[in-house]
Amino acid sequence: MNPSTVELLGAVLFGLAVFHTFMVGKILDFSHRFPKDSAAASLLHFAGEIEVVFGLWGALLLIVMGVMNGFGSVVEYQSQLHFTEPIFVFCIMVIAATKPVLWLAQKLIQGLSLVLAHATKLPQVLVDVFILLVVGPLAGSFITEPAAMTVTALLLARMIHRVNENLMYVALAVLFVNVSIGGALTPYAAPPILMVASKWGWDLATVFSHFGWKAASAVTINAFFFVLFFRLKLRSHLHPLKVVADSETMPFSVVGLHYAFLVLVVLCAHYPALAMGTFLFFLGMTAVTSQYQDRIRLKEALLVAFFLGGIIVFGPLQAWWLTPVLKSLNSIGLFLSATALTAVTDNAALTFLGSQVEGLSESSKYFLVAGAIAGGGLTIIANAPNAAGFSILQDKFPNGVHPGRLLIAALAPTLIAVLFLGFMPG
Repeated sequence: MNPSTVELLGAVLFGLAVFHTFMVGKILDFSHRFPKDSAAASLLHFAGEIEVVFGLWGALLLIVMGVMNGFGSVVEYQSQLHFTEPIFVFCIMVIAATKPVLWLAQKLIQGLSLVLAHATKLPQVLVDVFILLVVGPLAGSFITEPAAMTVTALLLARMIHRVNENLMYVALAVLFVNVSIGGALTPYAAPPILMVASKWGWDLATVFSHFGWKAASAVTINAFFFVLFFRLKLRSHLHPLKVVADSETMPFSVVGLHYAFLVLVVLCAHYPALAMGTFLFFLGMTAVTSQYQDRIRLKEALLVAFFLGGIIVFGPLQAWWLTPVLKSLNSIGLFLSATALTAVTDNAALTFLGSQVEGLSESSKYFLVAGAIAGGGLTIIANAPNAAGFSILQDKFPNGVHPGRLLIAALAPTLIAVLFLGFMPG
């Protein structure tokens, strides 16, 4: 390893940004010591919002780079970055959060839940949570993980009528882990698989046969054990979906149009200009159908995109230390290291860097990706869609989301993912 000054700077500031994410709760608490409308309180509250952390440190990185090497170097560096993922996540999150999309998703999940509850004679709310945490994440293999995260998190948020922090941390952890592995049935939905599928020649059959049944099994077991161990709290703190169901009739044409735009944006995922053009047409359509809309969640989606954009700014400057680590490990060591590294490095960035390493065996390729998706629920930054789920559910955490508590809550569902993806044959 012989990093340049800029690479060292990028690694140091990235480390500080990760540390900052673990301190946001304390920063928010400290902001309350100042008058509510004071500049100090506003600045500290802004610094305590986890969505802005990487954007702030990324901006500082670019400013220091400009001072050191001239701002022409900043323009050159930025021109080499690809912000396709933040643009796509922004568009898909807004569309997936609209009332017609949620209406149909809720009807479908509620229908499945009613059938299962009738067959098993179990309390409806428990079956609702189980179905939601299985079907929602697995749907991410077809409508993409950001869309699945948005729909599942919004429906879960609707069900919660009393907040219990321990319950919420485990629920958030299971949601993050399940979405991270639930998109592994196809090669285009989970960002870490998408980053390498084309280069490594992984088609639908390859991804499904290597990851599919393992991911689906782990998702189901995580949801089952969550419902089993927290059944009493779930019954007292959550409403069944039918209680929070929207009684308003939604015209099929309106629902169909929304899902058509959702599919179009997915198809344009690799072409930011087309995705944004489609999205602008979608905004026009929401204005025409305003009587069937709730508030369009532009602010939340923009914050998530800012968060992901900040991570991308740091990504290329981590290759100098990540690449030697990846090359020095055997398959199981690579799997476990990838799982752990994902906690502090976006898993799509991790697999992308791995795809640049020449000479990886087929076994190493599998274990790199398996580790990246298995560890995708450990932190908010581990998997890009996590930021969307956090943005939606953060109001359910009166004291803010503490990354350390989320990490601890995610250990058990992550272990299930590790066992299936790392140690099951096939």
